[in-house]
Amino acid sequence: MTDTNKRLVTIGNLPEHLTSSVLERLPIRDIVRTSILSKKWRYKWTTISAVVFDEQISKTLATRYGAFGRHGFIRVINHVLFLQKGPISKFYLCLPFLQLDSFQEVDHWILFLSTKHLEDLTLDNYSNLRYQLPFCVFSCLELRNLELNNCIWKPPSQYFEGFLYLESLILNNIDFTTEVDRGMINLPQLMRLVMHSCTNVYNLKIKATKLRILVVENCSDVMFLELLHGESLASVCITLNTSAKDFVRLKRMNLALMFDNMPKVQSFHIDGHLLRVLISLANNNSLKCMIELQDISLGDMHHLPGVLCLLRSSPNLEELRIVNTQTKLELIQVETASNHLESPDCLDQTLDQLQTVELSSLQGSRPQLLFIKLLLAHSPSLEKFVIQPSKTSDAYRRFNIVKDVMRFPRASSKAELIYLDP
Repeated sequence: MTDTNKRLVTIGNLPEHLTSSVLERLPIRDIVRTSILSKKWRYKWTTISAVVFDEQISKTLATRYGAFGRHGFIRVINHVLFLQKGPISKFYLCLPFLQLDSFQEVDHWILFLSTKHLEDLTLDNYSNLRYQLPFCVFSCLELRNLELNNCIWKPPSQYFEGFLYLESLILNNIDFTTEVDRGMINLPQLMRLVMHSCTNVYNLKIKATKLRILVVENCSDVMFLELLHGESLASVCITLNTSAKDFVRLKRMNLALMFDNMPKVQSFHIDGHLLRVLISLANNNSLKCMIELQDISLGDMHHLPGVLCLLRSSPNLEELRIVNTQTKLELIQVETASNHLESPDCLDQTLDQLQTVELSSLQGSRPQLLFIKLLLAHSPSLEKFVIQPSKTSDAYRRFNIVKDVMRFPRASSKAELIYLDP
């Protein structure tokens, strides 16, 4: 008897709920194979509450046997899923790259699961088609975790009001159809919303009063944020991969109102694209304990005024992180940006609460050095200032960055300068 068989025979003496818990931690292929151990084990695998076809097993089945062969991907899932006897609380499905004409089989699986008290659903679609979610997905009202990739979100407009127990919603490459105005979706327990590379996001209208974490990356439209009830939000991350035409819609956003509705935000991450429209935050004094800015060019006059505006608008800022980049405009506007940073009214207030600053990917340009000088002079509570040059900068330029920064006057006598090698 192999060591694996010995272990399985041993756990067979455990109480039923513990045996099921151990089985659910095995790959689905090994779970089914336990049926050959003995009569006692023959049908144990049909009572597991978590069915997982992850990327590894799905790709193996599809590569070796295709979709509809004797041991093909579709037929194996049919066999495993439809023989399950009890409730299924978790279903993870990775659809590998297949040339599919339709998702008829997937629809049948979801319909079956909608009667099994499903709480955790992941659909990771890598096939050649984008999967339109069937209406039965929106009848899985016991869901607590939902993760979707490469799907079309189109709930039934007349019957779907929301997921009352959903706590985490992760959406990757989702199209929110523009065909019908669907109204507000109620997600009263939602605490985390993550969206990557989604389209037609303005059609997603949600009410999530307990939302604490919001991540929106590379989505073409973020107007839905105006409709969020964000009284509990603690962390916000918004990065955009947007074209010039999208800024027309972005500029119509009432960003000041958006942040006034998020009074508990402590961590705020954005990139240079969104920063271009942050001028509308000039009168906003919302609490920001930590702000992180990605891909910011301090010599670009599209970025620099927004950074300074954000500092003026965040009197309670405690931590600032900036990841620098270099745009074509920075090379052209270096003199204009430098003059702006040296003007007396560039930053007409002190940053009394600022304690930590981290600037990375520094090229040592004049605007970058002047910005560092400005922060050191206006931060009386500063404790730690971390600088990290760009990996592309040579040793001579790195030395000059350190030499210049060490000479800048500091408003804080306890400010520690820390240099990190790239």
